[in-house]
Amino acid sequence: MVCRLTPVHFPEGMAEMTDNIAHEKAKMQGGSARMSLLILLSIFLCAAFIMSLVYHNFPELTEEEYETIKIPKNMDDAKALGRVLSKYKDTYYVQVLVGYFATYIFLQTFAIPGSIFLSILSGFLYPFPLALFLVCLCSGLGASFCYLLSYVVGRPVVYKYLTDKAVKWSQQVEKHREHLINYIIFLRITPFLPNWFINITSPVINVPLKTFFIGTFLGVAPPSFVAIKAGTTLYQLTTAGEAVSWNSMIVLVVLAVVSILPAIFQKKLKQKFE
Repeated sequence: MVCRLTPVHFPEGMAEMTDNIAHEKAKMQGGSARMSLLILLSIFLCAAFIMSLVYHNFPELTEEEYETIKIPKNMDDAKALGRVLSKYKDTYYVQVLVGYFATYIFLQTFAIPGSIFLSILSGFLYPFPLALFLVCLCSGLGASFCYLLSYVVGRPVVYKYLTDKAVKWSQQVEKHREHLINYIIFLRITPFLPNWFINITSPVINVPLKTFFIGTFLGVAPPSFVAIKAGTTLYQLTTAGEAVSWNSMIVLVVLAVVSILPAIFQKKLKQKFE
């Protein structure tokens, strides 16, 4: 007796149905875009209120000094701010340190330009080891807060209006999950992508927060080293671009290549054995 196996025919459109389920799941992750924007506005107002409390507890300044206490937009602003902070740093050490710390994190959290000048100022105000740790910690925390904001606000918007791309990007990240920290360090060292773009897109493409923080903390160290070193000669600088020399550029390129080598080597080995 011969048994014949009857081939099973799946209903037409099964693949399409699976894709639709994946897209619906992605849209559900998106949530309400309007609610997300309201949350963002509320968080920003709370952060601005905290910043006002920090500056309210600052030492009493003259009218001329008070005008310099602002987010530096150019090197002249940074010099004026550095002059005032260095005057009060020894007497009001904690207040100045907390003010610097809070301002740096605030700028990073809401992707506001100006943190490069604060990095340079740290080299002028503090010893090099403390300045480097302070900048790396502020960058890591501020970027992580920006990550969380994007998770709450940006992720719903992207998943609602760019569902196909969001799913595709997440799948690409999943393929390289073993070496995500190497890629983050590489991107932080190199100028290929702006830091604010990395902060905002990372939660959308499912980069883990722990990996993101460690990669940011380590990745910003080399460029921060350059900025802090330049801060020791603050009054000789006329633009932020002067902080970067050809020697420092070569060092940054070498460090960037070293950071990505493990991922490249493992990929080559996999291809060879497969």
